[in-house]
Amino acid sequence: MSLIDHTHRPDALSWVTSANAADTDFPIQNLPYGLFRRAGSNESARVGIAIGDQILDLKLAAAAGKWSSAVQVLLQPLADGDLNTFMAQPSAQRRLLRHAIFEALLEGSKQQTALSACLLPQAAAQMAVPCRIGDYTDFYTGIHHATTVGKLFRPDNPLLPNYKWVPIGYHGRSSSIGVSGGTVRRPLGQLMPPGAEAPVRAACKRLDHELELGLFVAGGNALGEPIDMEDADEHMFGVTLLNDWSARDMQGWEYQPLGPFLAKNFATTISPWIVSMDALEPFRTAFAHPESDPQPLPYIDSAKNRAEGGYQIELEVWLQTEAMRAKGEPATRLMRSNFKHAYWTLAQMLTHHASNGCNLQPGDLLGTGTQSGPEANEGGSMLELSNGGKQSLTLPNGETRSFLLDGDAVGLRAYAVREGARRIGFGECVATIVPAPAL
Repeated sequence: MSLIDHTHRPDALSWVTSANAADTDFPIQNLPYGLFRRAGSNESARVGIAIGDQILDLKLAAAAGKWSSAVQVLLQPLADGDLNTFMAQPSAQRRLLRHAIFEALLEGSKQQTALSACLLPQAAAQMAVPCRIGDYTDFYTGIHHATTVGKLFRPDNPLLPNYKWVPIGYHGRSSSIGVSGGTVRRPLGQLMPPGAEAPVRAACKRLDHELELGLFVAGGNALGEPIDMEDADEHMFGVTLLNDWSARDMQGWEYQPLGPFLAKNFATTISPWIVSMDALEPFRTAFAHPESDPQPLPYIDSAKNRAEGGYQIELEVWLQTEAMRAKGEPATRLMRSNFKHAYWTLAQMLTHHASNGCNLQPGDLLGTGTQSGPEANEGGSMLELSNGGKQSLTLPNGETRSFLLDGDAVGLRAYAVREGARRIGFGECVATIVPAPAL
């Protein structure tokens, strides 16, 4: 059953004028959630909703607006800065609040006078990680990324035998997840220099970004009780941009036999806004593995997933070097791809994660893995774009890059666009690399 409703009307306008701009990430059809406080203040953090270039402060709005008793109950934890409690609500309740906020921000709303005083410019806000992330799992669903990287190490057999049968993932580190706008310190680690007989401890020399989306879990499951594929949508809250930074030289030395460790857990950056699954409803697309590939096992297959399990989301990586920034030059786009190329859907990732009885909880984060396209210039990491460091990229100002240097600011951008629907975006996910600590 389609969940597209009046909140997705492409012609709907808001009394918040900036929300009606054609290029805004946050029209009234979006209404993503974030956690913020006024910059420079010591006020308590509260949940807000992005609308145009403003934030609707839900702590103020809960007090100033006119809401039904059911909506007032839903607003209370958000006013207290507790997004996790709201995430745990059934999807019908989450949708009820979306409808109420939409109607309150709609052009001609009787709530305009009361809620105008509840807006804060996004430029005047200090954003935070939007919820308590109890656990973080990173998947590996980008088949073009997996194939390209696999060819660097196994030219004749780039994909391991299990790749097309099972959504591959590993457990990451939730404590090192930071929000857009911060810095990432180049990590120290063990490196094995070419031809050396022993490793050395040094600063990472092959620092890389990874273009991903992150799925936030809504209501979870009890320990020992799997989630059925048919129920997966009920357990998905929303999507954010995610950069899972990678120290490639550290990773190449340490990953065997157990996989990623210190090369991956030093930093992950996410965008401050969570775009709800309801907002993404118009951008669903059919999903299928190629006929020549193994088809999903029944527990991660359903008619709905085949009909509309995928999402059309354009993805981009932008780079601004320190020299560019000093001269006032804008960032340059390194690549562009689309989430429709993912080999596994969000529903399949979530269902597989819980299929052994693992108990997912509200606020848990599932990374999609690097999302690359089928063409050589659509790689979601420097590892791909530079062919393992063998081919440097030449930037518009003449600088070259094989991997990232100190002072580089990497920004991820994403937006969902489809004919007959209002374009919505995810905001920016950006961080600047700073030097490693002294040895």
